[in-house]
Order: sequence, then C-alpha cells, then structure tokens
Amino acid sequence: MSSQDQLSGDERPLVHHFSHPPERVVSLVPSMTESLFDLGFGASVVGVTDYCVHPAAGVSGLPRLGGPKNPRVVEIIDLQPDLVIANFEENTRQSVEALEAAGVRVWVTFPKTVRQALDILWTLAMLYQSPTAAARVESLEIGLDWVERAAQNREPIRYFCPIWYDETQERQAWWMTFNQHTYPHDVLDALGAVNVFAGRERRYPLDADLGWIEPVDPARRDTRYPRVSADEILAADPDAILLPDEPYNFTETHQEQLKEQLGKLRAVRDGSILRFDGSLITWHGTRLGKALQILPALLDKSLLRSL
Repeated sequence: MSSQDQLSGDERPLVHHFSHPPERVVSLVPSMTESLFDLGFGASVVGVTDYCVHPAAGVSGLPRLGGPKNPRVVEIIDLQPDLVIANFEENTRQSVEALEAAGVRVWVTFPKTVRQALDILWTLAMLYQSPTAAARVESLEIGLDWVERAAQNREPIRYFCPIWYDETQERQAWWMTFNQHTYPHDVLDALGAVNVFAGRERRYPLDADLGWIEPVDPARRDTRYPRVSADEILAADPDAILLPDEPYNFTETHQEQLKEQLGKLRAVRDGSILRFDGSLITWHGTRLGKALQILPALLDKSLLRSL
C-alpha cells in the first residue's frame, strides 16, 4: 500500500480520480459501510464483508464477501466495482494488491485521529457531490468542538483500556492496549480522558514487551499496541478500567476475573471497571456521533464516584 493510497490530514487524493460519484462500491470496512449509508450513499454499495452489520436494514440483502482479513477477491472483481474501500489495519496487503492488479480502484484509509477520520467523511461528501452529507459532517465537527470544550471543565479521568487479553505459556496474564498514536486514544483524548499508557510503545518479542528480556529492533513492525502485565497496570494505577466488547469481547466473567487479577488497584476497589460498546472508539466514521453522545457520561469522574 503506497502512501498515496492513504488519507492523512487534509489530503483528499481520491476525489481527483472521479468525474462523477461512484455507482458500484464494495466496502471492506464495517465502519465505512455504516458511514456510507448514514451519509445517504447506501444505494451505491454492492458488496460488504461478513462483519458489516450496520445498518441492519441496509446491508441485509447485499452480497457477503468474506471477512476483512480474507475477502473473496474473485467475487469482488465479479461485482465490477468502480471503488473498493479498505483500511490499512483491517485488510491485508495481499487482498489490496490482488484487486489493484485486476484493475480495481482501491481506497485504503488509515485514520489515526478523529480529525483524520472526519477528513475521510469530507472526502466522501465531496466524492458524491452531496451538500446534505457535507452538512452532516459539519454537524459532527460542531459536536466534537462542543464536547472538547466541555471536557476542559471536568476533572480528567486516567484510564486503562485493554483491547485484547491472553496468557503466556507459563499462564502469566497480559493485556493489549493502545498508545497515543491510535484512533481509540484520540477519541478518548478529545473527551478529556488520559490514557495511562499513552507513551508506551510495543516491544518485540512478547517477553520483551512484558519486561522479561531485552527487546529487539522492531524494524517496520507496528509499535502502537503494547502488551502490558498486571504489574505494569498496577504501577500505572488508573482511575478507571474501560472494558470494550470489541475487538475483544470483555464479558462480565472477564470483569470478575480482572477484579481478582488486579484487586490491589484503586479502580477495582472503587468499582470503576466499566464495560461499554467498543465500536464507539474503534469504528471511525459517522459512529463518532454516537461516541460523542454516550462516552462523556462514562468518562465523568464525578459520576464514577457515585457508581
């Protein structure tokens, strides 16, 4: 995936490739599928992944083309799309290159911030030449500005938010989280929350990430998703632990297990372990509107004390 395929800042290269709105679009990104429908472009969507579930009524009759990591490329090509929307993290290089080799135009998105995610929505509004969609994106920007200003008047909450859980061969627990160079971090940061692992980079291999051995050079591997041990979480001492239901589904059972594993934490003693809809921080796109409505109350430190 070349850098020109990725959207960053105010770059909107995709628009220059189209003289008219796309008529046949395949979305390999669930959040973008939802955004296409929310912005009024659902009629152009001709195929989605097995994980594209929103909006339910809109996607119910569309061809399912496999998962984001293993889309059925031949079936996508057979649909003759004039645009396939992919994501740098969710889809594989092999799939993108196979589609491009067949002459299919692929737009690879990679927002790391809320503003970059809004730029993607602006690109869609421009691509489809839709004033109505542009007004919707502008309303999201206004809502974001309002929430950011409101957050400045609240006492910030220091949080730990795992997005995966596993154990080593020696049955030592570890949790994957995210640092300051990710979209989930930026969503929560905009709402005034402080990520206790904002500056923590992932180290390789796993034993190095857990502090047991010296790390090797990560080379070009992603360092934005560190894996942390119970001791490291205890040392960080967050005010609250946020447990999303995706990409790892932290259930009530996991919540109880975490209380046992991290019982010394103030957040555990205070009962500040909060399960929530993970798509609010992982789905870039129009779902931001729901995040702005729901997350501020979850992150209000004064409300935490009353839970």
